[in-house]
Amino acid sequence: MTESNQDTSTEKDMPLISHLLELRDRLLRMVLSVIVIFVGLIYWANDLYLILSAPLIAHLPENSNMIATDIIAPFLTPFKMTAVLSVFVAMPYILHQAWGFVSPGLYRHEKRFAYPLLFSSIVLFYSGLSFAYFVVFPMAWAFLTAAGPQGIQVLPDISSYLDIVLKMFFAFGIAFEIPVATILMVWSGLTSVENLKQKRPYVIVGVFVVGMLLTPPDVISQILLAFPMWILFELGLIFAVMGQKPETSEEKPAD
Repeated sequence: MTESNQDTSTEKDMPLISHLLELRDRLLRMVLSVIVIFVGLIYWANDLYLILSAPLIAHLPENSNMIATDIIAPFLTPFKMTAVLSVFVAMPYILHQAWGFVSPGLYRHEKRFAYPLLFSSIVLFYSGLSFAYFVVFPMAWAFLTAAGPQGIQVLPDISSYLDIVLKMFFAFGIAFEIPVATILMVWSGLTSVENLKQKRPYVIVGVFVVGMLLTPPDVISQILLAFPMWILFELGLIFAVMGQKPETSEEKPAD
């Protein structure tokens, strides 16, 4: 191999190595942010679990309590909940680090639209969590605790409750990202607004199927997930039309 070929190979390898090093540093920052928040919250893990379980406890019959069927559940369940909560709290910083890694390769107009999308995705994610906790949980638990046969005492297990709650949190958090996903699909050229409008009947059926799969087996929580997904899909179409992607013919990435 000649000296010129060796120089060319080195120039190609160096940017790759520098990108990998930057990715490693940003991933470490993400992990450290979660650890720092976790350390700050772990002291109040039991109190935080009581707040999480409050919508269910409020609808339990008189003299009923939550139980732990596993010997380590009283310790492990609040610990697990605090770890997941730390990820939720650190989500803006995590997304900021991800944005910092990919932004140098974006065009100026892409950066201009990416900032509102990044902010919107964070707001929508937390809106989904809030909607689940303040609206869905009280209605779902009221229905489920009252629907059992007479004479059956309701004693929910703390681990099972946490698993259901986390599943619903993720479901609603991701479902509320539908407007951002719709806009990105249209802007990337994967589909068009007209094409999505034609597929609206399939989308409506799909959101109810997703609601059935991702929520407990009760009609209320299924509908409370499906209808917001449908509305958010329609909002995504509106915003995709309002913010049509500009032409990118000769534009180069920003410095």
